Amino acid sequence: MEYSKMKKYGSMFLTSALLAGVLAGCGSDDSSDSDKDSKDGGSTASGETIKIGGNLELSGAVASYGSSINDGAKLAIEEINAAGGIGGKQIEYIAVDNKSDNAEAATAAIRLAEQEKVVAMLAPATSGNSVATVQVANQYKVPIVTASGTAESVTVNEKGEVNEYAFRTCFIDPFQGIVAANFATQDLKAKKVAIYADNSSDYAKGLAASFKKQIEENGGEVVIEEAYVAKDMDFKSTLTNIKSANPDFVFIPGYYEEVGLIVKQAREIGLNAPLMGADGWDSPTLVDLAGGDALNNTFITNHYSAADPDPKIQDFVAAFEAEYSSQPNAFHALGYDTVYFLKDAIERAGDEVTGETIQKALAETKDLSLITGTFTVDEKHNPVKSATVLEFVDGKQDFKTKVNP
Repeated sequence: MEYSKMKKYGSMFLTSALLAGVLAGCGSDDSSDSDKDSKDGGSTASGETIKIGGNLELSGAVASYGSSINDGAKLAIEEINAAGGIGGKQIEYIAVDNKSDNAEAATAAIRLAEQEKVVAMLAPATSGNSVATVQVANQYKVPIVTASGTAESVTVNEKGEVNEYAFRTCFIDPFQGIVAANFATQDLKAKKVAIYADNSSDYAKGLAASFKKQIEENGGEVVIEEAYVAKDMDFKSTLTNIKSANPDFVFIPGYYEEVGLIVKQAREIGLNAPLMGADGWDSPTLVDLAGGDALNNTFITNHYSAADPDPKIQDFVAAFEAEYSSQPNAFHALGYDTVYFLKDAIERAGDEVTGETIQKALAETKDLSLITGTFTVDEKHNPVKSATVLEFVDGKQDFKTKVNP
């Protein structure tokens, strides 16, 4: 997922400046002798612990995402450490708040690599913030894994080259758009659809593009496209335009802060067609903003469902509820899976656990079974995995179906 105001590639210049500044001002630090670091060779895990960083949105505009990932990650780490760790070593987890800001994300990545000497990091929740950390990962040879950064630009740069040290545990935006379009035309039999997307977000624009292409390939028609901008509050004018086009279905890729208001206002003006979005809708705040009744007859593509009857998923749900006294959402599950993805790679990294050996093992991951699906990492460092379609019923997410890639 990519937060709206991120300028994807402009952030690379910003990261370069931050990196140069820190390297000029950070000589040695007081880290333990057990963690040996080279700016060109990455950190090495030795002694009694393996250091893993978390560069997450613990405050700011998308804190709901980052905090959820952090809680899921901590549960996984507790389980792994209680079972003896990785190769007898305990995981030491160092979480840093990037404040939902790409400059802060770059600074946090530098701190984790240069000062904390982690061997791998959970990258930020949003694609924009994750892209801002890629150069740091490559410079220090410390792998980053985003749990929910779905934009293609996280793992592939503007030249089409793979970002060597960047990975993800979530599927990418085009897949979500395709799944949503197939669900609209095949399951709901929609023929005339509308698209209402956040025009300031690469995440939303990418989803809208892949959705539109698939709808047309399926023989459907996009009868109207409208746009809004993040932080807008009043959507009734454009929603009235959409209602006038009389669509069978409305696709609304965006984030919960705006989507909650959009759904509420759509129902207030009598736009009662099925509405659908993607993983950006997945926050308890959405229900608070929209209201449970307004969310009826709405759907999302997501990475997992707590209602999925799969025994492995139900075991995870029970463990999470025992720890946090609440039901886990997709971001909790993705954070949990990201730690187990790293664990699997570290176990296969050999006797010398370094950023370089972990990177190689991550790239070679095959048929890894996790909570959000079984996946193999492709040549662009993306997991090939299934997606889940959920329906909101009286404010709660109900498992609808699972779609394989």
